[in-house]
Amino acid sequence: MTSSTSHPAPCPPSPARRDAEATKAAIVRAARHLLARHAHTDITLKAVAERAGVSPPLVLKYFGSKDALFAGIMSFEADAEEVLDAPLERLGRHMVHHLLTSQAERGADPILRIVYAPLHREHGYVLRANFRTQVVRRLGDRLAGPDAGLRAELAVGMLLGLGVMYGIARGPHLRATAIADITDRYAPAVQACLTPE
Repeated sequence: MTSSTSHPAPCPPSPARRDAEATKAAIVRAARHLLARHAHTDITLKAVAERAGVSPPLVLKYFGSKDALFAGIMSFEADAEEVLDAPLERLGRHMVHHLLTSQAERGADPILRIVYAPLHREHGYVLRANFRTQVVRRLGDRLAGPDAGLRAELAVGMLLGLGVMYGIARGPHLRATAIADITDRYAPAVQACLTPE
């Protein structure tokens, strides 16, 4: 007769942890939504909490202060990770598709926050500097050949223009066209900036 020791199965994350993560995500979404529509100085923690469906003390519990919350919101690190997450030869297509699906599924693409920088006065400088460093320069560093910085700015500019027309101006022809069809038409122009012949 042999004895065997049984190992307990790993426990799934506790509901409290999942709830905390969901709550933090809701607060970040609420803050991003408000930042896209109001000047930073006009946004209160109360407004963020109401939009997220939580109490203002809970926002403070998770983020410490309004400045700490918005310092994270004004970073593009995680967003750049997603939008630039493809091999260079397919990056134009990935960028266009990512932007359009983010708009269609979530109502916004995180990199489009840059278009609201003028609303935020001195905080707009932070937003612009983060965007240039974390998105545009990061893309330019991946490009080979002459004028890499210029080509990165052109590619990102094309992406932002599409995002504004699709998600902000809500062009009816764009909105009525399948994302795959828009991507087929638009991605080659973006890719031409990234990997010119």
